Amino acid sequence: MRHRHPRRTALTAAVTALALTATACGGSDTADSGGPVTLTMSAWSLNSTPEFTKLAEAFQAENPDVRVEFKEYDAANYDTQLTADLAAGSAPDIYALKTLKNFITYQSGEQLLDVSDVAAGLGNRVNGLGNYQVDGVAYAVPYRQDSWYLYYNEDLFAAAGVAPPTDTWTWAEYERASADLTAGLKAAGSPAKAAYQHVWQSTVQGLALAQTPGADLNSGDYGYLEPYYERALAQQASGAQVDYGTATTNTLQYQAQFGTQQAAMMVMGSWYVATLLAQQESGDAQPFRWGFAPAPQRDGSTEDRPVTFGDPTGLGINPAIDEGEVAAAKEFLSFAAGEGGATALASIGITPATLTEPVTRAYFAVRGVPGDELSRFAFTTHDTRAENPVSPETAALQNILQDTHSAIMSGSTPVDEALREAGDRARSEVLGSR
Repeated sequence: MRHRHPRRTALTAAVTALALTATACGGSDTADSGGPVTLTMSAWSLNSTPEFTKLAEAFQAENPDVRVEFKEYDAANYDTQLTADLAAGSAPDIYALKTLKNFITYQSGEQLLDVSDVAAGLGNRVNGLGNYQVDGVAYAVPYRQDSWYLYYNEDLFAAAGVAPPTDTWTWAEYERASADLTAGLKAAGSPAKAAYQHVWQSTVQGLALAQTPGADLNSGDYGYLEPYYERALAQQASGAQVDYGTATTNTLQYQAQFGTQQAAMMVMGSWYVATLLAQQESGDAQPFRWGFAPAPQRDGSTEDRPVTFGDPTGLGINPAIDEGEVAAAKEFLSFAAGEGGATALASIGITPATLTEPVTRAYFAVRGVPGDELSRFAFTTHDTRAENPVSPETAALQNILQDTHSAIMSGSTPVDEALREAGDRARSEVLGSR
């Protein structure tokens, strides 16, 4: 029997004042339930994260009989707070899966409704859909799918006399360009570095896992990370990029490093497009010509469809939802993950999970988004693989590898030794005899 939660009283004070009205397609679902339906949905940083409001507004335009109310959580403590609400029976009807590595925790805890019918209706146009399936059952659907690009400053490349990236750059070509940029920028009297690599483990480990054939996070064998770390350390040693110690000690922000032209290149997620546009508009970033290209590749074998990484952000339904509201909640998920929601998100510079021609047109119609052929190729053509493959062990293994990242990048432990220690810890602390 489905349990009902006391959300009407528990959520009233906490729900954001923004409440939007909308209908399940054709109005049949809400009519069957006896009239208008109110759904509650989780969100974070509503003032600076417009995607939630945009999805609700777009859904409202088509569906005037469903009211969507937001319950806002602290972005840094989202999962902790949401988990507490789920345990207390006061969580919203629809909630976002902010990080893929925690999806399995919600799913195994029976805190997600089966939405296989929604997933089946979306077909194969939605990137990242399989990441929310366990034993053939879908428990959430992605509404956005970030991918990592190589951002580049056209003005700094020109000042250094270096040709900009292409759609077929390998890491070897990246390294050559980095050396040329370092020399060219110095000759031009520019203080800018060739590149900036942020302190996150993702900047090394995400691409290594995605691009290395046979790499497996759950194997306990992390030798595949070695060439990626050796390259990062070499870039630091040559002065091509700020070293890890300086970046951590000074709490450098990647937005400022690229946005104020301290670096000519930066590998970063697709969400940064919208951030850079907003910061150039506000004056927090300087005005300069820029674009984005596919992340550099291991070799030329993937030039037709470059391999990169990025986790989706999904939406699931709380199993404690009132039965009369399930149909409307599923309609919202279908809209958010489908072309309607994707077009709405693309219109504000967010990279959605569904990429169709109308979605692409909406994205590149945003004022300031680079419209060159290379940026379009990077946006539309990529094989994006999960940074956090769905597994009960993923979160614990990533915590171990975070320690490994710090040890290597700070220079406190040699690469081979650190990776061997990571494997030993993974087997003893997480994987057992596997």
